[in-house]
Amino acid sequence: MAKTKSTQKPVEELSYEEALAELEGIVESLEGEQSPLEDSMKLFERGQALVTHCGALLESAQLKVQKLLGESVIPFEEESE
Repeated sequence: MAKTKSTQKPVEELSYEEALAELEGIVESLEGEQSPLEDSMKLFERGQALVTHCGALLESAQLKVQKLLGESVIPFEEESE
């Protein structure tokens, strides 16, 4: 089950891997347990914050790679055609 709020790190301080692992735990908790609605809503809110944080970290990494490689980055859509 997910950690209690008092022992959770702020979302902004989590690495991508930590955030993803916590998000996976939240999904398992929401899928597997019959929790009170209030607890489920708190987990859902934390999960939404984690998704946003992971997305921002991935976008930042993508921008960094594009900056390093310049024009030579080929979008995935063009590769698959």
